[in-house]
Amino acid sequence: MSNKRHPEYQYLDLLRDILENGSDKKIFLTPEVQELYKKRGEDLPFIRSVFGRMMRFDLSEGFPLLTTKKVFYRGIIEELLWFLSGDSNIKYLVDRDIHIWDEWAWKKYHKYCLENDPEKDLDQETFIAKLKSEPTDSEFVKKWGDLVTIYGRMWRKWPGSDGHLIDQLGYCIQGLKDKPYRKSYVVSAWNPDFIYSMASPENKNEVPPFCHTTFQFSVVNDKLNLGMYQRSADLFLGVPFNIASYALLLQMVSQVVGIPAGEFIHFFGDVHIYSNHFEQVKEQLAREPRSFPRMKLNPEVKDIDDFRYEDFKLEGYDPHPAIKAPVTNVGGF
Repeated sequence: MSNKRHPEYQYLDLLRDILENGSDKKIFLTPEVQELYKKRGEDLPFIRSVFGRMMRFDLSEGFPLLTTKKVFYRGIIEELLWFLSGDSNIKYLVDRDIHIWDEWAWKKYHKYCLENDPEKDLDQETFIAKLKSEPTDSEFVKKWGDLVTIYGRMWRKWPGSDGHLIDQLGYCIQGLKDKPYRKSYVVSAWNPDFIYSMASPENKNEVPPFCHTTFQFSVVNDKLNLGMYQRSADLFLGVPFNIASYALLLQMVSQVVGIPAGEFIHFFGDVHIYSNHFEQVKEQLAREPRSFPRMKLNPEVKDIDDFRYEDFKLEGYDPHPAIKAPVTNVGGF
């Protein structure tokens, strides 16, 4: 029997490191978000963070979906398919009852109404219900469901200086097929023209600068590896999604280009725990990891754009129960 330490301990060790050694810092919250906390009678959260960490997951050892708490893997698959489509409108997700990005779209609408037409303001639940009920081509959906600046758009439809759209991921996939050992298969989501005060007026948005900013494919020892740099990482809620999402992307690209999957390497800048997650983290740290599951892909799919939800099958996932925690909505202008 192998004495090798379970790879999930990398994540648990990082949780413990932050709790014990992290630095407490204020976080930026827009006035609208601060008002929501005030109305609920809650203190503003802060973060406890460290800087510069790394984790590695060898896909031959299983699919790295955390087992010390149940992770919403349907949401991971659907979100990744949405990214890969290059779409920036959340209606695709809302129609499938995936509500990861709801608050960002609603906050843009809410802020507009407060400043221009308070009588049209809707609470978040009503706003999302309206997005779901209306057709994709309705003016409401096109205007208010569109996050404008989102990962998939930058991966697949980066706006070039001459107006043409650049498919960064498509370039990498074709390159891996033709010249697999090149070192230039990089996809960047960090576009200053969409970020805070650097952005052009028409591109300003309430979505924060991209957290997972850059990823790179590299073939070493005849295996395809994927490294991703995350400038800002919500370790309790966000990172479990990020690990599984990029591991799945690696597995998908591996199948498409015909190179066996190797490792997903996760590089962190500021990695942190929100103060309103501390107790949940302690609960998770009391649990022992279980065997990673296996993710099976439909072997007939040979084009990255042809994957559908039905092409994924997760086998052997036996996690501990889910642990609920509030999402802290930050960012904006």
